[in-house]
Amino acid sequence: MRKFELVNRLAVYGKKLLGLSLIFNSLLSIFYAAGLLEGYYLHGWSLYVPYLVDGALFWVLVLAAIINIFPSAIVGRVRTGRLWFHHYVYGFFVSALAIAYLFVLAPISLFSPFTSDTMNVTVDVGRFFVLGGATLVLDDLPDVSGWLRHALCFLKLQVYRGRKIMHGVQYIMGCLSVYIFTAVTLNITENPQNATPANVILSATLFVTSISSFAVAKRKTWLQITS
Repeated sequence: MRKFELVNRLAVYGKKLLGLSLIFNSLLSIFYAAGLLEGYYLHGWSLYVPYLVDGALFWVLVLAAIINIFPSAIVGRVRTGRLWFHHYVYGFFVSALAIAYLFVLAPISLFSPFTSDTMNVTVDVGRFFVLGGATLVLDDLPDVSGWLRHALCFLKLQVYRGRKIMHGVQYIMGCLSVYIFTAVTLNITENPQNATPANVILSATLFVTSISSFAVAKRKTWLQITS
């Protein structure tokens, strides 16, 4: 009996960890896309040529990541209990400390902690905890306030009305994410100097985004939404 309870508890926490990991991956994808799009539009970067036809395609990654957040939260929607406070309280606390850490200790502009292409460890540690805190907040978003809960319910109603469109868009985002993943991976494979930790992590996030997009579409998550 105890063994069964232990296995069940591990399964519950495993699902929660998976959901949080997928949300974190979505935020990380948005973060990477923002930096690359800034370079593309403001500094004229040529991104992963000749395999990527246009750097503006990283807007697709932003959209795919945003669309994946809701299904990811559903994956982690299990009862794990809480220690003193809701998860979002810890999320806000961690993100606030990390942002203060970045602004005080990081050798970059006050307004560019998320788009700077520096590989400084101080900056990367701060970014990790900012995104980690934001992950906890998004996972627990309906509990932040009653107003926000009603806003999310209204948004859910709109998604319900267009659930078939969302289901189709999910497949399209998956296909485009696979293309971008392939372009990035081929570029860094053929150009060893581009095999930086940042590009390797980007390739990994694209892989996860692609797989999770197809998984959501196959499970028909959007079609199962109720009004």
